Amino acid sequence: MEPHQKSYRHTLYASYIGYITQAIVNNLLPLLFLTLQQSFAVTWDQIALLVTLNFGIQLAVDLLAAKYVDRIGYRVCIVSAHLFAAAGLIGLSVFPFLFPSAYGGVAAAVCLYAVGGGLIEVLISPLVEACPTERKEAAMSLLHSFYCWGHVLVILLSTLFFALCGIENWRWLACLWAAVPLANAVYFSRVPIHEPAEQEEGLSVAALLKNKLFWVLCLLMVCAAACEQGMSQWASAFAESGLGVSKTVGDLAGPCTFAVMMGLSRALYGKYSEKISLMRGMLLSGGLCVFSYLLAALSPLPFLSLVGCGLCGLSVGLLWPGSYSLGARSLRGGGTALFALLALAGDLGCAAGPAAVGVVSDAFGGSLKQGLLFAALFPLLLIAGLLLCRRMMGQNRDKSGKTTDG
Repeated sequence: MEPHQKSYRHTLYASYIGYITQAIVNNLLPLLFLTLQQSFAVTWDQIALLVTLNFGIQLAVDLLAAKYVDRIGYRVCIVSAHLFAAAGLIGLSVFPFLFPSAYGGVAAAVCLYAVGGGLIEVLISPLVEACPTERKEAAMSLLHSFYCWGHVLVILLSTLFFALCGIENWRWLACLWAAVPLANAVYFSRVPIHEPAEQEEGLSVAALLKNKLFWVLCLLMVCAAACEQGMSQWASAFAESGLGVSKTVGDLAGPCTFAVMMGLSRALYGKYSEKISLMRGMLLSGGLCVFSYLLAALSPLPFLSLVGCGLCGLSVGLLWPGSYSLGARSLRGGGTALFALLALAGDLGCAAGPAAVGVVSDAFGGSLKQGLLFAALFPLLLIAGLLLCRRMMGQNRDKSGKTTDG
């Protein structure tokens, strides 16, 4: 079947699977943190460096994509993204046993799938935004919810694999997960793609960098990503080492609950977006995020700390897609450059949040509670950024005479 014969629903379906792919490359390795530490004698600092490497490379890819994606073409780039992701996952199962340094092999695999993850982050959102559909904010929130469902699938199916085959066979699990991006690469080669460049010529990078509101939006993306990944990347290790529960219980009660709550938050907003003010919803989410980090870090009871992990997922669900929607709404015509630079800011936050938790935890003798306590600063900064953004959007509305969501 030729691409033009398929409806844009298939483009949305492929985009949803694309975000599931990103969930795989971002969340499979954190389930193995303690295993890597015990098998290859790596420190928390070195593990935090793997997270920073992943999102740091995604950040670099975001920056390059802002300049070259329109020239190369969306289809070539999105298919290549999935192939890089698959290669990295397969490499994760092979490289540690081929390289002179097992840690170096893991790092090399992370570099490969990070390229795929960075391209997916840059490309999927503008592709969905460009599809001829209504209720863009709802579609964006639903799209990002699939990252959460992918996260849940990674945890549940990986936990089942560990129970049936043993944690020592984790390298084969990585190969199995590589089938998802490989299949979606084929899918994306066939679906219709309505490139943003076909609709209008976007703002240049230089024009965006001169816009003060753009920098506030970047702050929101950094903080939203740091809030999300600061808990997401460390929830499994926190539950196992910090709370003393088994790996199965820790993964299901920690990162799995986090992902389910985050997915529910995004799905519910996708359904009721017309009734909920985006800005007010994000402000409430930021406040709940502060509370959830404090509960996880300060509670003397493991159960309440796990409740804090779950509430954190609920609180961060709206922050990342909401920041994208604010950018698309307030800087119309931003095009590929806007989404790429916002994705870059998001990946900076993805690197900064987990890295901060890891470094602070090491500084306090490996106490992850201290690292999570420090991470409560990110939602506080986000709230300040939202208030500034609302003020600047209000000033722009007064100048243009147009009405925006408060």
